Amino acid sequence: MTSAFKVGFGYDIHRISETRKLILGGIHVPFQFGLEGHSDADVLSHAIADAIFGALGLPDIGHFFPPGDEKWRDMDSQVILRKAHFEAERLGYAISNIDSTLVAEAPKIGPYIPRMKGAIGTSLGIAPAQIGIKATTNEGLGPLGKGEGMAAYATALVYRL
Repeated sequence: MTSAFKVGFGYDIHRISETRKLILGGIHVPFQFGLEGHSDADVLSHAIADAIFGALGLPDIGHFFPPGDEKWRDMDSQVILRKAHFEAERLGYAISNIDSTLVAEAPKIGPYIPRMKGAIGTSLGIAPAQIGIKATTNEGLGPLGKGEGMAAYATALVYRL
């Protein structure tokens, strides 16, 4: 039996990089550091893509975009979100909504959320109003609290067309 609605959960984490620019939710966020990763290391987009892949019962990002494959080096993570959208449609599903949380001590992302929603929505073929993006800190606890990296959590609800 195929469910009319499916929920997926995604998580991603990346270390801080002093040599890269910071890309979050498909946009450049002015900040002194970026994130390490094989692609552009957009931790928020990665968590969202994995939530969609999970809802569809598919493997994670690494299956579609192996980190050891040089053709994906420095790739724009919106390509990953477009792949998640494509796979949803291929399997007869549409994305109902996304909810996500970015965990980082800095920078403050509130002013950038509308642009992030726009970029993510364009890649997923949904309206910005269907995307929730929140931010929190780790209250100084652990590696994230010490500013050594950033993490993101996301859920996705998909429905059968």
